Amino acid sequence: MRVLVTGAGGPAGVAVIRSLLRRGDVQVLAADMDRWASGIYLVPPEGRRLVPAGLADDFVTTVVEMCRRDRVDVLFPTVDVELPRLAAARDQLRDAGTLLASPSLRTLETCLDKLTLARACARTCRVPRTELVGTPQAVDGWDFPVIVKPRRGAGSRGVRVVTSQHELDAVHADEDLLVQELLPGDEYSVDVLAGLDGHVIAAVPRARLRVDSGVAVAGVTVRDDELVATASAVAKAVGLTTVANVQLKRDRDGRPALLEVNPRFPGAMPLTIASGVDMPSIVLDAVLSRRVPERMDFAEVANVRYLEDVFLPVGDVLPGRP
Repeated sequence: MRVLVTGAGGPAGVAVIRSLLRRGDVQVLAADMDRWASGIYLVPPEGRRLVPAGLADDFVTTVVEMCRRDRVDVLFPTVDVELPRLAAARDQLRDAGTLLASPSLRTLETCLDKLTLARACARTCRVPRTELVGTPQAVDGWDFPVIVKPRRGAGSRGVRVVTSQHELDAVHADEDLLVQELLPGDEYSVDVLAGLDGHVIAAVPRARLRVDSGVAVAGVTVRDDELVATASAVAKAVGLTTVANVQLKRDRDGRPALLEVNPRFPGAMPLTIASGVDMPSIVLDAVLSRRVPERMDFAEVANVRYLEDVFLPVGDVLPGRP
């Protein structure tokens, strides 16, 4: 079994690579646009690959041809910008003999557009008021402070708190921004695993106790039926298959409310795996039409993350720009 993981330089890519390597029945190939991406060097030299940037014109054709040439059975993309482009090329990949381990293009488009996501889930769960800057609906009626954030985008980039009507009026509409009700309660991330039929196999809530550059570096899994039920309902509403990270925050009444959905493996996946739900491995079996569990439980565990070095001879570094 040959599996290609892209985004090997990110924490999500590293988590997927390590999960699949532990199986022992998979030959893992690791790819990234950066020859210094740490995850590339977790696999043997013959499995290391460089690819163009996810937004490059030749990214998709390069990856499809790589899958064909390397006889890749399953492709695991882990980078936001790569997901919709590869999902749109699902048939090309299938023709090359490769199955794609990611949600459908329709699900990705829903989740990656935060306004579309809010509207899609409005009847499913508590969704904070969300309006597009520059529309009449966004002008007034807010209780400050509020959140202003990009309609599309990953992590916490471009997110800011706006404290007054005057400050909100100064936000420019040409930036494709959203204004959203600021919820006062605790925030949680729920890693959700769904089969190819959309059935939710597991939902693992975790509290992000310490965050560095948008990635949790200390956290704990949390047993909370309300969080599990809300995240599972969101997953069904967006038609999730494989894995997504559902971000929830409690409102003034303590109810979980939807912030956003990251339709990919999260950087904190090792904590979910340690809790007893090895999502990358289960996704591989699901994509290959193998039997997977109907439902999985998890344990409450905590983690802290630390810097780890990979040492190798200089000659083993892939050629390319410094």
